[in-house]
Amino acid sequence: MLQKKTLAALGLSALISGAAFAAVSPEQAARLGQDLTPMGAEAAGNADGSIPAWNPQGSPIPAGFVEGSDNYIDAYPDDEVLFTIDVNNYKDYAENLTEGTVAMFEKLGADGFKMDVYQSRRDFVTPDWVYNNTEKNATGATLEDAGQRVANSYPGVPFPIPQSGLEVLWNHLTRYLTDHSVTYDTYYVSSNGKPILSTTGFMTNVMPMYRTPDKIMDDTPWLKLRINYKAPARRAGEILLVHEPGADFTKGKGRKAWQYLTGQRRVRLAPAVSFDTPNPGVAGTSTYDDSFIINGSPERFDWKLVGKKEMYVPYNCYDFVFQTEVKDALGEKFLDPALIRWEKHRVWIVEANLKDGNRHLYSKRRFYIDEDSWQGLAAENYDGQGNMWRVQYAYGANLYDIKSNYHFAYGAYDLLQGIYNINTKPAPGGFKNGVSQNDKYFSPKGMARGGVR
Repeated sequence: MLQKKTLAALGLSALISGAAFAAVSPEQAARLGQDLTPMGAEAAGNADGSIPAWNPQGSPIPAGFVEGSDNYIDAYPDDEVLFTIDVNNYKDYAENLTEGTVAMFEKLGADGFKMDVYQSRRDFVTPDWVYNNTEKNATGATLEDAGQRVANSYPGVPFPIPQSGLEVLWNHLTRYLTDHSVTYDTYYVSSNGKPILSTTGFMTNVMPMYRTPDKIMDDTPWLKLRINYKAPARRAGEILLVHEPGADFTKGKGRKAWQYLTGQRRVRLAPAVSFDTPNPGVAGTSTYDDSFIINGSPERFDWKLVGKKEMYVPYNCYDFVFQTEVKDALGEKFLDPALIRWEKHRVWIVEANLKDGNRHLYSKRRFYIDEDSWQGLAAENYDGQGNMWRVQYAYGANLYDIKSNYHFAYGAYDLLQGIYNINTKPAPGGFKNGVSQNDKYFSPKGMARGGVR
């Protein structure tokens, strides 16, 4: 059952779907740092203790971690599997499984999908200035222009006490992250179990919005992402550059994207790098707006806040994300279950239904957003006939030495075709905090200079 009591306590409705909302009252905002965490999550654990209280000290730094190495070993090496959910007992846990996870059990049976459940850890923390900005936003930030724009919001959580599905979505779209680079291989695995390399890339991400913490979000991008493609041979030398807005998707102010294609030897605007365009980075097995669970403009869907619920989701996957070669993780049907850590967490559930007169490959989408980090952790996407099509998961872990996290390793399973993919999971040693490139590197002119001649 959805936690309607929790929603009622926040003065919210579980089924709000409007497009513009006022900030919450000072009385509601005063709960931040009290019974709510500074990010807006419930500070307390759950009734049976399977979800702990939030830990404001953050994830422990393990004894074997080398400071400055960016080699994130497991913060909880002594944790053991509490129990395993598989095809034989998943119905006993169905109340706390996403609908997509239930579909995975029903599709794969005993063939490569199970969940090793560990002790839940709520150790995500950010710098204090993020908390301070979030407190300001609670009484200042509003949604405008049919939910396409956030007004009066500082870098932080714009809506820590959300009143709509769109507000939860914007919390995910502008979540706190830090600059980093990733060397990675992307694979999809065909229905016959054969792994196929679709991309080798070098991805560099900077978060301009979070470099100016005292500035209200306006035209400052949340993310500047650049990918230099190394393989396969047909894509080697290509470059993709994306500027993702931090506050405004209204006409003319949304995402900007450019591509450098070796055959043309020129940089071109790439408006198709958005929405349901098949993403060549995963050989078209997911869409561009599947990236990182959900990204981009919300304009084509109606958004509904379903509520908050306790769910088993991937969490604290240090060994898989940072220590494992991706090819070694690929099973015939799905990722090696022994490498994925699952925990019970409270997540916000948001549904999106395609608006009349709009076009998208998906007619319906459902997202599960972590209450502590506002990171999307899982999703389901439905085809035009209303069939569940793609089940998504994000795999991440906290960066315990810098009060941040990395959840850009994500993938999808295609229930209809029996294929799956995994994208932007760092190669061992391939994740680096910070960037050395200057602003020109993240500009169209910088792409042209770096292109293959």
